[in-house]
Amino acid sequence: MFMSISRAIDKLNEMIAGAVSWALLIAVIICTGNALVRYTFNLSSNSWLEIQWYLFAAVFMLAAAHTLKRDEHVRIDVVTSHFSKRTQVWIDLFGYLLFLLPVCLIVIYYGIPFARYSINTAEMSSSAGGLIVWPVKLLVPFGFVLLLLQAFSEIIKRIEFLAGRIDGHEFAKHVTTPEQEIEAIKSANQL
Repeated sequence: MFMSISRAIDKLNEMIAGAVSWALLIAVIICTGNALVRYTFNLSSNSWLEIQWYLFAAVFMLAAAHTLKRDEHVRIDVVTSHFSKRTQVWIDLFGYLLFLLPVCLIVIYYGIPFARYSINTAEMSSSAGGLIVWPVKLLVPFGFVLLLLQAFSEIIKRIEFLAGRIDGHEFAKHVTTPEQEIEAIKSANQL
């Protein structure tokens, strides 16, 4: 039962990461267009600069949970790689329970009133021609809720591994071989 909850959380964060990945492309397009207009016609707008920042914030905040799922956050693999898989899993559990969960809960606790105040006051950017601010402030608690959910998913997987019910591939780091990267580059060049 718990693994089905874990897989549902994983799927949710995969879908959100897939959707938010388009925000990075849109940010690059806006950045390029803004630079071309600025240097060609000597025109610029703070709103175009701010929308780039908003899109980057969306990518960063909403993809953090997916990054945790893929085990891509900064780690101390140089040290832990010398330990057995079980010891590594215990270290992960310790880190999730003592550090990640409390930090997520604290940020959510303070982030909700932070975003609510911005929504209630219809907060605007202080820059001339700036945008409304509440959407980006709402990303803070929402992103940490997703990260908290993913932390629960990872805890479930580690406990299931320690109990011998899964083999660990559910949370293994996704490492791409050089051959796979070369093949991906070849495929991308054929588009």
